Amino acid sequence: MSSATSHATKVINFRAPAAKQALIDRAAQVSGMNRTEFILDASCGKAHEVLAEQTHFVLSREAMQRFNELVEAPPANSDALRRLLSTPAPWEP
Repeated sequence: MSSATSHATKVINFRAPAAKQALIDRAAQVSGMNRTEFILDASCGKAHEVLAEQTHFVLSREAMQRFNELVEAPPANSDALRRLLSTPAPWEP
């Protein structure tokens, strides 16, 4: 990715109820940011949180040990698994 692409900006427009805008404005002011900075910072924080929940999870030591045992165990001998593994992928001829 070129530096010109990574620093390109896009406009995001949306409407908000007056009460929510006032709340955001107060919080932005207290945080020492303008509305745009505050909304962008909060939105990106939430986006990181949502994406992390899809890729990162925390387990107790016991649960992690059990998880590893299940992952490392050989697969059960099942007809359904055998059919799945013998079916060509959609992109294969």
